[in-house]
Amino acid sequence: MNIKQINSTQNALVKQIVLLKEKSRERKKTGLFLIEGAREIELATKGNYTLKTVLFYAELFTIENLKTLNLDTTEVIEISKEVYQKIAYRETTEGIIAIAESKQNTIEALNFKNDNPLILIAEAPEKPGNIGAILRTADAANVDAVIIANPKTDLYNPNIIRSSVGCVFTNQIATGSTLDIIAFLKAKNINIYSAILQESQEYHKQDYTQPTAIVVGTEATGLSDAWRKAAKQNISIPMQGAIDSMNVSVAAGILVFEAKRQRDFK
Repeated sequence: MNIKQINSTQNALVKQIVLLKEKSRERKKTGLFLIEGAREIELATKGNYTLKTVLFYAELFTIENLKTLNLDTTEVIEISKEVYQKIAYRETTEGIIAIAESKQNTIEALNFKNDNPLILIAEAPEKPGNIGAILRTADAANVDAVIIANPKTDLYNPNIIRSSVGCVFTNQIATGSTLDIIAFLKAKNINIYSAILQESQEYHKQDYTQPTAIVVGTEATGLSDAWRKAAKQNISIPMQGAIDSMNVSVAAGILVFEAKRQRDFK
């Protein structure tokens, strides 16, 4: 393994990494993003993401640790403590960061492993923590795809990677406009169940054993009217407390696992 070294925080690559960490515009312009942590890097590799460069701080992540990551074709750079502190995102860190190539994540690129997919769709989620939690739910349920409609933040935001615990790499993910996604689902004969109060029925009284897309919106604004009109059935979760909404990732979990239960968790 040929290992280079960077000791200065003024190095050009270090400056680019800081931009990738902080600026969505830089991530979109270059098609690159950062992955921090050994588990996340392993998941990205399994998800067929290309790692361009791996940087490590030897006092936290040793060369022996590196040998477990199969980095034969990846540039590897040992960095100083000062450089690591400059580029690290997490407060509790592992000493390893990768620069990876992003994917296009288009709905046209989705590839379902069978003709009866279960898809989770979230419209316009803003908080990276919620998106990360949705991706963890999707991974736990092993859904066929996650689609983000009208995204408000890019998928490779460090907060999403961190809060998803790397599940941004384990799910098949696409983004697109609401209207394009609806057209895609209709063309594929996938039933749409929109989590919306208007004209809704209780979620557990529906049949999700056929090709299904479950759609959730934000707590603040809910789903756009296009989803209400496109749905085979609007669905709601019976609320028995004083409020009439719950966190979007919690709602997604309830709905998706009901679909999985009906499918015998297959």
